[in-house]
Amino acid sequence: MRTFLFSLFLVLFTFLSEVSTNDNQKQSDSVPLMGNRFLTFNAVIRVNQIEVARNKNVGEDERSLHTPAVVTKFRNAISAGFPGAKITWAFSWLALHDTTFNYRKIRELVVGYQKKYGDEITFIPGAYFANAYNPNEQVNKDLHDGLAKVSEIVGNGYRPKSVVAGFLSATNQDYLAKEEGIHVCQGNIWSQYAIDNQDGDGAVCYPFYPSKEHFCKPAQGKVDFVDCVNLDGWTTDFLAARREGFKEGFNSRMGVGPIETLGKYGLELGLKEMLHSTAIHFDRGFELNGFAWVTNCWEVSLPIDVAGLTSWLSEIKKRWPDVKFITQGEFGLIWRKHYRTNDFDYRFEEIGSGIGGSDADKEIRWFMNKDFRLALLRNLKIDNSEEVIDFTRYDLPAREPAEMTRRWSLMGEINQKQTRPQDKPVPLKQLPETMKTIIKSHYPNLLPTR
Repeated sequence: MRTFLFSLFLVLFTFLSEVSTNDNQKQSDSVPLMGNRFLTFNAVIRVNQIEVARNKNVGEDERSLHTPAVVTKFRNAISAGFPGAKITWAFSWLALHDTTFNYRKIRELVVGYQKKYGDEITFIPGAYFANAYNPNEQVNKDLHDGLAKVSEIVGNGYRPKSVVAGFLSATNQDYLAKEEGIHVCQGNIWSQYAIDNQDGDGAVCYPFYPSKEHFCKPAQGKVDFVDCVNLDGWTTDFLAARREGFKEGFNSRMGVGPIETLGKYGLELGLKEMLHSTAIHFDRGFELNGFAWVTNCWEVSLPIDVAGLTSWLSEIKKRWPDVKFITQGEFGLIWRKHYRTNDFDYRFEEIGSGIGGSDADKEIRWFMNKDFRLALLRNLKIDNSEEVIDFTRYDLPAREPAEMTRRWSLMGEINQKQTRPQDKPVPLKQLPETMKTIIKSHYPNLLPTR
């Protein structure tokens, strides 16, 4: 009798979990892009720090850092901070195939989260830097086999709506859309340069359809259009992000990520910076763009207390109770439903937090559309000090590297990292006439009339 009741309980639990997941999915499908604030969160599970190929690793072995207890604590920290949250889990090749007890149990746990919370489970090729170490053909094969393994592990015909990749070439994103039927990819890390194992500055920080020419370039029309929504990996502080790597002792990746905030400054100051970077989008950004999006990525192996994660999410829930905390794939498809082409026009404004490279005496303004991106920086203590620190045209031909390299940035006429002589900031009115004409076509009131 006990066996029968237990079996009945399992059947009922599975049914209710599937109903809950289906209800969550229906709610996400009906959410419009405009008028909403969105939060997405990717959790990466791997075996080696950087799995550059199926049988080649660079970095440290992280087996001891991945245990069922760590994963359970991590997921509980998210639920404690933001009840009802749905996150995306990205497994590396080795994490999908490792046969040791810990990884088998971790996969079981995460499959349970997919059923219980509606979480997304997907694959991360190369542990962020697939194209720096593999030709496109191999990356496509890894994507195909990795996604098939995810479907096998989850069962019931499951298929993720997105892929996490760090950086992913336009060729591979085109393959994802056409051959795998996946139209959302975390395929660029906005402004990353001189940090980690690959560079990729030059893109738009909000979603866009990439050009077949380069994953950082928005498609210009039907001929070069890749039907894969290209997403940023971490929301950064714009003022910190303008720097080259760790130049001047700062970290250009500082924003909502845990390494550069909680790990560097501790809970109180780190949390302050995380919320500052969040507010850039959920406050002024929401006013300017009609919707807002913040995204974070956290390697489960990080030796950072997840209490900071709970605190960040709790404060978001408190300050912006309308936030939609959904999976990366769901958000990307909501954007795709609203924008069928790259007719977006994003604007962002920030005054620094005074933490790290986020200068309290500076204001930065960003303008991003399919034709170009433009950044203006000014010193709040000096009148008429605003200068152009980035102007990257997207209407010009671009090309991705033919060889395997870390250098995947799309450097424009003026680049925010200031690594070339031509990148020296210049007043807007002193730009060449060709540049001013392009800017006026989108923002006629931005340039002075005299």
